[in-house]
Amino acid sequence: MTALLALEDGRIFRGESFGAAGTAAGEICFNTSMSGYQEILTDPSYRGQIVAMTYPEIGNYGINELDVESGQPHVRGFVIEELSPVTSNWRSDMSLHDYLVRNGIPGIQGIDTRALTRHLRTRGAMRACISTEITDEAEAVRRAREVPYEGVDFVREVTPTAAYHWDPEQNLSRRWILRKSAEDPEISDGKGNVFEELKPAVHKLAALDFGMKKNILRSLRRNGFDVTVLPATATADEVLSVGADGIFLSNGPGDPEALGYARETVRSLIGKKPIFGICLGHQVLALALGGKTFKLKFGHRGANQPVKDLRSGKIAITSQNHGYAVDPESLPEGVEVTHVNLNDGTVAGLRHSAQRAFSVQYHPEASPGPHDADYFFEEFAKEVAAAKASGV
Repeated sequence: MTALLALEDGRIFRGESFGAAGTAAGEICFNTSMSGYQEILTDPSYRGQIVAMTYPEIGNYGINELDVESGQPHVRGFVIEELSPVTSNWRSDMSLHDYLVRNGIPGIQGIDTRALTRHLRTRGAMRACISTEITDEAEAVRRAREVPYEGVDFVREVTPTAAYHWDPEQNLSRRWILRKSAEDPEISDGKGNVFEELKPAVHKLAALDFGMKKNILRSLRRNGFDVTVLPATATADEVLSVGADGIFLSNGPGDPEALGYARETVRSLIGKKPIFGICLGHQVLALALGGKTFKLKFGHRGANQPVKDLRSGKIAITSQNHGYAVDPESLPEGVEVTHVNLNDGTVAGLRHSAQRAFSVQYHPEASPGPHDADYFFEEFAKEVAAAKASGV
């Protein structure tokens, strides 16, 4: 079956359908990761978007239920150059094609993803339509132009409807490992997956879920946090009623300027407890501190983004997924830019000099991606411990 990809500026790509048949429209973006497609598909930060992978062959290791980042995929469409005809991995539960069919997501392969990526880098982010049904190019372009994206509150579509306790049975946060010898501890799920034992939880944490990836929750628990997850619409009083030692602001989709309710909640929480934000949470914290955000030309999405720590001079390769950034000129006195993206100089981290509040624009949990930045969870644990010791 043939498929068509139409961009709102009239550029057309034709290829072969895979996944579900049908039509979908949303903002199109590209991701430069070489692996991790199932984590990308299930990352709530991609709500409302069509994702194009720049790596040429996708699908070779299939899909497994253990590595998903949420309960369902959130992309509206998936664009690749070539779908692997073979699924080869002992952990695989199904093929990428079958997974997209099961979830009603159309995909297109056989197009020049290099040309598509160069087009988006030159022209900037835009909306697109992917379809196995529409043959008229003008109609497909019209569908792309009609889909709303900027200013839409996608967070309300992905945030939980009620608060819940993460991993009460202590079996979702264990780190997956390769067993190297018979002496290694063995905690198996019956499928051959082996896990490390969890360390005890020593801090209570309230996490505002703007579209949180599961690996963030796993990482927080592994670093000693007992996490209560709250909807993005929770008030400051509701957050504080958890009795937590710290507050976490998660990643999520869309335009941070559309989240006035979250900005006001976080503004009321600053100074009450230590705060750590990631990605959209970083942007919401900046807004709550009095800063502003702006839309990037084509966003940062991939597992190879270089970031410089301005305090130490160290460079980290990071995993990122965002289309907006913080305006450094808008940040008030007392808010320090701590990290910058070396590709374009945009703000990649900030810290309030007087309050225990800091954030990064990238993903320390790195799923998929490198682990250069996973120390931030330990750093946050130290901030919380210090605050508890001082009676804050």
